[in-house]
Amino acid sequence: MDDSMDIELPPKIRKEVEEYVREKNIPENNAKEIMERVREFYIKSLYDPEEAVGVVTAQSLSEPATQMTMRTYHFAGTAGIQVTLGLPRLIEIFDAKKEPETPSMTIYLKGGYQTEGKAIEVAKKIKEVKLRDFVVSNVIDLINLTVRCLLDSAKLKKFNLEPRDLIKHIKLKNIECEIKGNELVAVSKKTENVNLHKIKYKLLESHIKGVKGVSHVIVSKDEKGEWFISTLGSNLKKVFDIEGVDASRTVCNNPFEICDALGIEAARNSIINEAVDTISEQGLGVNIRYVSVLADLMTSTGKIMGIGRYGIAGNKDSVLARMAFEETKKHIISASINGLKDPMKGHVENIIMNQLIPMGTGAFELVGRIPRGRPEPKPEKEEKRPEKEKGYERKPEKRAEKSAKKVVRKPAKKPVKKTAKKGVKKAKTLKKSKRPKTKTKKTKTGKTAKRPVKGRAKKGKKK
Repeated sequence: MDDSMDIELPPKIRKEVEEYVREKNIPENNAKEIMERVREFYIKSLYDPEEAVGVVTAQSLSEPATQMTMRTYHFAGTAGIQVTLGLPRLIEIFDAKKEPETPSMTIYLKGGYQTEGKAIEVAKKIKEVKLRDFVVSNVIDLINLTVRCLLDSAKLKKFNLEPRDLIKHIKLKNIECEIKGNELVAVSKKTENVNLHKIKYKLLESHIKGVKGVSHVIVSKDEKGEWFISTLGSNLKKVFDIEGVDASRTVCNNPFEICDALGIEAARNSIINEAVDTISEQGLGVNIRYVSVLADLMTSTGKIMGIGRYGIAGNKDSVLARMAFEETKKHIISASINGLKDPMKGHVENIIMNQLIPMGTGAFELVGRIPRGRPEPKPEKEEKRPEKEKGYERKPEKRAEKSAKKVVRKPAKKPVKKTAKKGVKKAKTLKKSKRPKTKTKKTKTGKTAKRPVKGRAKKGKKK
């Protein structure tokens, strides 16, 4: 608790508490108690050094996901726009799919457009209008190799369009469009291998007006009485250019579009909001800190990375950690060919190698004794130094005395014996050397014959 006394609240939390105290007109004594309690809660929420935060985060997110329904759709507004929710939506967010199954936008309007009529006008500008919406019937002419479309003049007037204006918006390769009366005729420039059905499909799907990709638009009111537009399909950059749209609050459910339009920090916030909304819609509660840890990991490189073999798990430094996740053979072979080294800094690779994981107490290599009591005063240490110096000087004297004693003992005992033995040996060598010299002349080999040679010769004669 001594260390906790030094911990102070972050400035943001301190400001929030101070604002709350001002709004409620709380006296100073009570305000200090509130600040102290908030500080206690803050200290309890801090994690210990080298705590396995990632493992706890993974467990906290995956456990409630098992209780989520597999297929759920949310109907946005009265028109019945289906938006994917539940476990499939959570998988889309964390796997970082570039195109979700049901892309949608929530478009907020500025202050001057907070009426039903103006909101509908803005919605008409946003909704994509295709040539299909103005065509009553279409015919394929196999003889002349043309496609004829009968136009609805009443719908054209609603959008303030004329039949000639449609030709400007239709941009198709190798196809010429003409208007004959109330019909639009499309003729192919090619004469061989003409697929008229393909031409008809491209012609009807050609973009005429509105924001490309937004197929449905719903205008509705929220609880505060503010008008907003919900769409099926998303295109943030084009929507921001439309008059009346509040770009600071308009959001879509595709983090990649938000990243392109607003940056990586906005994409991180969208991942957190989408994940929290999906989990809370199922009636499950997960602390936002766990979601923020995962969102930070996904966007730490400046790009959105999914959790999988092509994302975070596939880009780990450890070969063993990548191998343990997916594609075992691939990672082992590539590591052996390239001669990669595993730093062994994570928990997965150390568990595989049956080593102590670098977490908790296993993260520290330094071991030492904590001194008990006060340290000894300085003058005592100074007195010990000359004693060591004296001992260091005495050591060579002792060695000299021992060497002198050994030198005295050796000549007292051994010199007499050695001299006697040496004299005997010399006499023997002289006797031996005299005898063979006389007989070496008679030997055929010419070698110096010694006493044992005579014995060998005698044995040979007996045989």
